Amino acid sequence: MDEFQRSWLLAQLGPDTDSADLERRFFRLRSVRAVALEVLGERRAKLLADPLKVTVDGVVTMDLQENLRGIERHIEAVRQVPAPEDEASETLAVARLVPTRRYR
Repeated sequence: MDEFQRSWLLAQLGPDTDSADLERRFFRLRSVRAVALEVLGERRAKLLADPLKVTVDGVVTMDLQENLRGIERHIEAVRQVPAPEDEASETLAVARLVPTRRYR
């Protein structure tokens, strides 16, 4: 995994993500998008393993449903955003410049 791929992964997963773990996953999966989706899937599974809402009457209420929805939206975004290995990420856009004032 090169530095560009590592920085893309850290941008998707957060700067506190273990780089050595990302390297091992990349060696096994051979795709940075697959690594990101696997890590996000594990985070989603971890949330689903525990109750999403806990209430102790008069003391505290903890609701993790929005966190789950946020991770699911992030998984969908990672599937759609160009990854470093995608060919589409290397395309070049061309724009025509038009003067703001026309002279006669």
